[in-house]
Amino acid sequence: MKPNAIETDYLVIGGGAAAMAFVDTLISEQHDATVVMVDRHHRPGGHWNDAYAFVRLHQPSNWYGVASRELGQGTKDTGGFNIGHYGLASGAEILAYFDHVLQQHFLPTGRVRWFPMSEYRPGTGGEHQVFPLMGGDMRQVVVRKKVVDATHAATEVPSTHPPRYALAEGVKCIPLNGLPQVSRAYANYTVVGSGKTGMDAAVWMLENGVPPERIRWIRPRDAWFMNRANLQPGLENFERSMGSTVTEFDAITEATSVADLFARLEHSEQLLRIDPTVQPTTYRCATVSQGELAQLRRIQDVVRMGRVRSIEKTRLVLDQGSLTADADTLYIDCSASAIVKPRPLPTFDGDRINLLLMRACQPMCSAAVLAWVESNVEDEAQKQALCAVLPSPELPLDWLRMWVGTIENTARWRQNPGLTAWLSKCRLNAAAVYMRGVTPEDTEKLALARSVGVKSGAALARGKALLASAE
Repeated sequence: MKPNAIETDYLVIGGGAAAMAFVDTLISEQHDATVVMVDRHHRPGGHWNDAYAFVRLHQPSNWYGVASRELGQGTKDTGGFNIGHYGLASGAEILAYFDHVLQQHFLPTGRVRWFPMSEYRPGTGGEHQVFPLMGGDMRQVVVRKKVVDATHAATEVPSTHPPRYALAEGVKCIPLNGLPQVSRAYANYTVVGSGKTGMDAAVWMLENGVPPERIRWIRPRDAWFMNRANLQPGLENFERSMGSTVTEFDAITEATSVADLFARLEHSEQLLRIDPTVQPTTYRCATVSQGELAQLRRIQDVVRMGRVRSIEKTRLVLDQGSLTADADTLYIDCSASAIVKPRPLPTFDGDRINLLLMRACQPMCSAAVLAWVESNVEDEAQKQALCAVLPSPELPLDWLRMWVGTIENTARWRQNPGLTAWLSKCRLNAAAVYMRGVTPEDTEKLALARSVGVKSGAALARGKALLASAE
């Protein structure tokens, strides 16, 4: 062992949201565990450090972050396109929150060491090495228990991943990070990308006075979105939010085919799409409000000709042809793939823990559950059984695949009384947040909550049958 080596129980590679959620639960459940965290950024928060200034969560703040600290003010938006719904934390709020967790919770324990602006590299002999990006000596890390890989999400944002298409000289193309710095009006604006960043760019421009007829949207794929109105905390929303899961289970159970399932989900407003005449070909767990949807539908110049191959001064070249373009066009690049499909790996893999998805669209809850299981379950086979990996969302059918996996994981979790008790109080568990304030006297609410478990069995059986017929 080198003279300047560091000894630790757990080495966590990455300092993003999932890593923070894992460490928070780990040090709460293991009162003597030591942790070394290594990240390339100068502060915790992962990709939030690289995101655009106007970025916000697309889900309520109530179940984002770490289990031990609330995020957000618990108030509803009184203006904007999220009006009437609980607030969505801004990027700045999220970064301040994670820094607060690190500085006022992790570090004061004396059991967590934070290495920012550093890169983890395995040695040729399997040793663990940390290299400072700004210079300085390599530090070897001796791990007594496990390495925790929190890098599988590999989130891409436009500011760190330049366009993969060619740009001719004189073409003005910026990542959406640059929108607030635009200092003159352009004849036309073209958004390149159909994901959440593309939506955010379009909504931001409309909010800031760009006429919709001057916006062109290159949308290679249309998506299904979750209806944010169905994902609201607070007792006043209990029937709709908890009832949303019941409605989804009923849709799965009663569907005669996958196509019929999505028709039922749309009819009951569980899933939404921008253009009702275009069949979505992707699903990425994004949510949208009806207000945002109404704004996005104002943009009529939507191009569905595949991905951009190159942009010339007066011409766009796409997979399926080309289009003329105004020479005075500002192109806003939103083509980075926010969610990168991880390699097929188990969560518990010998002396390694892989932070992967175990509950539909809830990576923070998944990471915290992994930490709880690592801390409270000794048998490695049982750990693996409790933490089966869900598919990363990409295709519409992944909506159903994730629900099937979530129901199966939840059934296994319920067999562990300790995990069940912990989840019932965990703020990263959406169901626990819905149940806040429900008393034994709220018989109707309790009956609705119980019906979720009652209906899950039939939804699981029918969901598996639908997947088998589609695959």
